[in-house]
Amino acid sequence: MSITETDFIWMDGELKPWREASVHVLSHALHYGTSFFEGIRVYDTPTGPCSFRIDDHLERLYDSSAIYGCNVPFDIATLRDACDEVVSVNNLNSAYLRPIVFYGYGEIGVAPGPRTPVQVAIAGFPWGAYLGEEGKEKGVDVCVSSWQRVAPNTIPAAAKAGGNYLSGVLISSEAKAKGFAEGIGLDVNGLVSEGAGENLFIVRKGKIYTPPSSASILQGVTRDSVMQLARAEGFDVIEQAMPRESLYLADEIFFTGTAAEITPVRSVDHKPVRCGGRGPVTALLQERFFGLFSGKTTDQWGWLSPVHPHKKVQENATAIAV
Repeated sequence: MSITETDFIWMDGELKPWREASVHVLSHALHYGTSFFEGIRVYDTPTGPCSFRIDDHLERLYDSSAIYGCNVPFDIATLRDACDEVVSVNNLNSAYLRPIVFYGYGEIGVAPGPRTPVQVAIAGFPWGAYLGEEGKEKGVDVCVSSWQRVAPNTIPAAAKAGGNYLSGVLISSEAKAKGFAEGIGLDVNGLVSEGAGENLFIVRKGKIYTPPSSASILQGVTRDSVMQLARAEGFDVIEQAMPRESLYLADEIFFTGTAAEITPVRSVDHKPVRCGGRGPVTALLQERFFGLFSGKTTDQWGWLSPVHPHKKVQENATAIAV
């Protein structure tokens, strides 16, 4: 899905024109994958633009960096304000935000040295459904990839790090080359892990199952949101190891993620999911999830944070009004 350019990107403490927010070709992250990032949705709600679980996303950004000993040179409050700034200066009502922390240009070598700077940038732009608007309603066709997810004690799956996504690149590229919308990776034991960039849920006999954190998954913020929404509706949500054949015996399957939101799976390896597309449980969870942004679902968890207009935007609005 192509990116719609906006006017400004926040980079290292200041706003820069979109095309001027560049990095050196010898940046450490470009060569060794030492970047740590998040995807944050901003939704257009009846009360104005609101970011979804922004504090949880930013905390995970710091956690991912900490696993690799990378010290983020700004505090969370500063990055939170910067996210609002990016939304407001680009006049966005809804957006996908991409905060990223990365090792820049300073030294060459696998381990970042003391002269390797840590840089931070935040971009924001309009972005629709990652697996397509039609997919959210009718479901998508997926396959189990021949590529496995990373094994424990190799690369920490809990970190949302750039280098980790090489696994997702292989899984998704293989799936798309075969005509599928997305791929599913198995873990080192041959058990279900997750999609190339999405967490996965299975509905079976009225219960909801999802692989545990030990299955080399990223513990997604949307995954956690869906689990809480489902439990609020009275569903049993069970984290447990699942064999590959559970995909073929499921009543419903759906992906979750900031980009994918909640997307049903229609078939796996050309085998139709028993509900035939979007099942009733998936539909209900979509209704409750998207209802958070329309006002139909009460935000009892405090997940929505109003975007505060940047000072410059407020000044310009005042000047225009005068």
